[in-house]
Amino acid sequence: MPDHCPKCEQLYFPEPGFYYGAMFISYVISGFFCLGFLMFFHWVLDWSLELSFFLLIVVGALLFVYLFRISRSIWLGLMVKKGE
Repeated sequence: MPDHCPKCEQLYFPEPGFYYGAMFISYVISGFFCLGFLMFFHWVLDWSLELSFFLLIVVGALLFVYLFRISRSIWLGLMVKKGE
């Protein structure tokens, strides 16, 4: 991840421990995603629970880095005002 934004020069690492709140955002997003994913594949498509969990693990492993960056971006957007 870059140290700062190429457009506005906002530091992405303002202080140690700044992104601890992003962990909670990531937890909420991934929790609702997992519930919706399993309900869709198990109840709507009528797949077995084991196959639904296996697919969830594969998709979760692929989306981990993307979700990590999105949650950090959300946290940074909540804590830093534009123009600062």
